[in-house]
Amino acid sequence: MFTLYVKDTFSAAHRIEDYNGKCEALHGHNFQVEVLFTGERLGKGGMLVDFKILKNYLRKILKTLDHSYINEIPFFMERSGSSEYLSMYIFNEFKKLLKEKEITLKEVRVWESEKTYAAYCE
Repeated sequence: MFTLYVKDTFSAAHRIEDYNGKCEALHGHNFQVEVLFTGERLGKGGMLVDFKILKNYLRKILKTLDHSYINEIPFFMERSGSSEYLSMYIFNEFKKLLKEKEITLKEVRVWESEKTYAAYCE
């Protein structure tokens, strides 16, 4: 089994509603996003999928989040703008874009600092 991994960053503001602490106030992060895939069969050039394809998908998703107020994006109007829900959102958006059958989307990690991340996987 082979594993592929792509990462990128975005900056955004959010607030955690129904939270009794300083994160309930509007604040921002420079988020780092990591996406992991697995696959068994290598194709042309000894690759599962060209990294360029996966990075383009990730950039397209993060473009909708970059320099935004996360709580105003429709998905987050019905739920918290937490890193946990951000990882779920990015995972689900990636599933919509991913057309390559050679790989399986395994996990999305959203780092809101260099020491903490939340992940979503199925």
